[in-house]
Amino acid sequence: MGKSSVYNASKQQYPPTFKLIFFFLPISLALTSFLLVFIYIYTTSKLSTDPQSSPFLEPATNYSLLDLIIPGSTDYETIQFSIDNTAEDLFFDLPRTSSYAKQNQWSLGDLFGFNGNSLNNTEIYHDTDVFLEDYKEMNKSFKIFVYPHKPDDPFANVLLPEDYNPEGPYTSELYFKKALFNSHFITKDPNEAHLFYMPFSILHLRHDPRIGPEKLQDFVKDYIFNISHKYPFWNRTGGADHFYTACHSISEIAMDKTVEAKENSIQLVCTSTYFVTGYFPHKDVSLPQIWVKKHDPETLVSSKRNRLAFFAGRVNSPVRAALFKHWVNDTEIFAHFGGLETNDGKEQLRSKFCLHVKGFEINTARVTDALHYGCVPVILANHHDLPFTDILNWKSFSVVVHYMDIPVLRKILQGISFEELSWLQSNVMKVRKHFEWNVPAVDYDAFYMTMYELWLRKSSVRV
Repeated sequence: MGKSSVYNASKQQYPPTFKLIFFFLPISLALTSFLLVFIYIYTTSKLSTDPQSSPFLEPATNYSLLDLIIPGSTDYETIQFSIDNTAEDLFFDLPRTSSYAKQNQWSLGDLFGFNGNSLNNTEIYHDTDVFLEDYKEMNKSFKIFVYPHKPDDPFANVLLPEDYNPEGPYTSELYFKKALFNSHFITKDPNEAHLFYMPFSILHLRHDPRIGPEKLQDFVKDYIFNISHKYPFWNRTGGADHFYTACHSISEIAMDKTVEAKENSIQLVCTSTYFVTGYFPHKDVSLPQIWVKKHDPETLVSSKRNRLAFFAGRVNSPVRAALFKHWVNDTEIFAHFGGLETNDGKEQLRSKFCLHVKGFEINTARVTDALHYGCVPVILANHHDLPFTDILNWKSFSVVVHYMDIPVLRKILQGISFEELSWLQSNVMKVRKHFEWNVPAVDYDAFYMTMYELWLRKSSVRV
């Protein structure tokens, strides 16, 4: 009798209606959540309604300048593709009209956190105390062994530093070599060296008529073969404690016949894009491309910046084509095709933001030019491993914008408050010294910052 009462009581605790509710409630909640997510995506993205506006659903068109400015023009100029932009940019395209920004409250950059107005840090260094402490230790103890070569070497022109100050956009590797050879970091005792420098210049190898682009890979292969048989140091680590410098884009293929060097050695390169195989962030070092200026602008501090943004350059990539397509006639974003008759510096001095837009290559001197003229850089170069990113907080002095946000670029820049712009400009003035080559080198300039990046990497090499 007692057992029957207990059994009946337990049955009364779970009536059939309750069981049905318990079964269907999770399913209902799941369906409701799915419906809400679908509605959100539908209302905030044109991907669901207008496939022609999707940046990923159709190959990019090769626009000419005339096609961008004069619709219907039949005189087409082909946009060239480079090693680093072919795979990435072939699937890059944007809607042809500015209605993208009007109809769509959100950009894809907003959804994925790519927008440049996510400014949340005013400190120019990731950790100031650690940087300053390690910098002192680096200055005191860091040692580099340079493989020796004599002035009468047949290839002394590519192995020894310049006797003059080089010029041009690809000379960072030459300035670095010259500064290193004259620095206190050099040791003649390889047993006390932390790293080993292979001093060949990719830039000079490219222009040497005996080598050129066709024989560049063979030269590098033979060089590594020689030092690995003459000295014991390469074979201890497979070249992991060795490094070389290169600013020209041809460095991307320089090591193709020496895979061990590409995978193990530290590459100091200006073409620092992690979209392309062969560049490894945190192993390799992003070298800033700097067009050396002799003097600071006289009106740097007093300059009145009454223009929102500035860019001048050729239409040699789909990204630049998209920029001109949307902003070539804008009154606030000055987008000029080709070079200016006057000095670019005057335009950068009167602009709040200066655009670095990926062209035929990901790297240009526009970022360092902007800093030189006190203009806040706007980075429009996806997958660019920015120089000194292990040390500097780029969000504190620049604006990083995703390709897909080009149609709403003006809205992004105008959305930066006066207070945010003020500390961005203030931090630009603070970091300028890190992007300058000096002869002789000066504390915290581009040479010493590059040495610090190498210093960080020495700890990961174990003999």
